[in-house]
Amino acid sequence: MRRTGIALPAGLAIAGAVVGWLLQVGLAAGGRAAIVPPYSLPVTLLAIGLIVVLAGWPIRQAVRGTSKRRIDPFRALRVLLLAKASTLVGALLGGAALGIALYLLSRPVLPPPASLVATLVTLVAAIVLVVCGLLVEHWCRIPPEDDAERTAALDLQGE
Repeated sequence: MRRTGIALPAGLAIAGAVVGWLLQVGLAAGGRAAIVPPYSLPVTLLAIGLIVVLAGWPIRQAVRGTSKRRIDPFRALRVLLLAKASTLVGALLGGAALGIALYLLSRPVLPPPASLVATLVTLVAAIVLVVCGLLVEHWCRIPPEDDAERTAALDLQGE
């Protein structure tokens, strides 16, 4: 499995921003109220980030050799997939929060401060989730066993 690069999360963030912006424009054109993320969303995103980090910590210790416990490879794969999914979902939700915030700031009459604060807190929580996911994904990498594998890994990274 390849590491998550910058292109996919950036693309998802841009797509989320466009969708968030267009959704707000569509709601405003229909005469409906703007979407404001509830405060439970950033709390949930931060909780997921904490769970991902706590799930990845034993794997990091096993990879670095500081723990004598053996880690089940299937568990490590599940944690890796959870970290990757967290990164992608955080990028998508962060982009949507950015699109909503830009829409709210572009209006001639500024929204109530509470709605803008809720949107910006959601954006920050989504960024934290992306960082937690990328960190745990880095922790789950197994280093090459010998010099020949290490050289091959360095050659692959250069491509």
